[in-house]
Amino acid sequence: MNKRLVACFDIVNGRVTKAKQFQDNIDVAPAEELAVSMMEAGIDELIFFDVFASAEKRPIDIEMVRKVAARVTVPFTVGGGIKTLDDMRLALEAGADKVSIDSMAVRNPQLIADAAKAFGPQSVVLSTQVRRETKMPCGYEVYIDAAKLATGMDAMEWLRRGQALGAGEICVNSIDCDGTLAGYDLELMKKTEAAVTVPLIASGGAGKPEHLKELFKTTRAEAAIISSMLYSPRMERNYTVRELKEYLQENGVAIYPWAAV
Repeated sequence: MNKRLVACFDIVNGRVTKAKQFQDNIDVAPAEELAVSMMEAGIDELIFFDVFASAEKRPIDIEMVRKVAARVTVPFTVGGGIKTLDDMRLALEAGADKVSIDSMAVRNPQLIADAAKAFGPQSVVLSTQVRRETKMPCGYEVYIDAAKLATGMDAMEWLRRGQALGAGEICVNSIDCDGTLAGYDLELMKKTEAAVTVPLIASGGAGKPEHLKELFKTTRAEAAIISSMLYSPRMERNYTVRELKEYLQENGVAIYPWAAV
């Protein structure tokens, strides 16, 4: 199966920002413009997280979803502020291909099952923010509300439950590695792949092409989030999608071929 490269946007007031370990967000660009730019560069998928929607107790910015859907043709997922089936329906009707649920799924796990039944498991992504914590059986704890609130939940136990409830895909973000550019938490991904069988998206830590190679060669992650590498002001240099895909192909990773729009 071909691996996928995913551009992930943390959205604040309709603009893409870049944080390090979920703090100190730096403004980057309007979400719609950057989405089109990434599509034209040949990215496989897009993910949009309205990062403060849940913490601020407001719905996702549906108008932003509509604007992006009107201009991009690659699959895209949206998350943040998704509290009910109606919220999901609005996002999907606005043009999103999949909906990501995180904080509200922890607060109301039945939402996963209801969403899978209503829209199909393929439309439901369980996104989870985790941090290393030795007191947890698996060594990782689940956090919610933009990684600000510890839940006391063991990460692998939660992911197994999420899969059982009907999540069709799981995105695991390492809070410890997020924005550090030091590489993915491979130990976390290996524990995750041993716990669940649905497709996995790895997030947090990519800073150079070698990190993608290590991820895809040593784990069964089917997709990798690479936001910092593509557009972060914190990078000494940004990489193009073409550079990354050609590097992976040259190193024996099955990846969707580069194709600019």
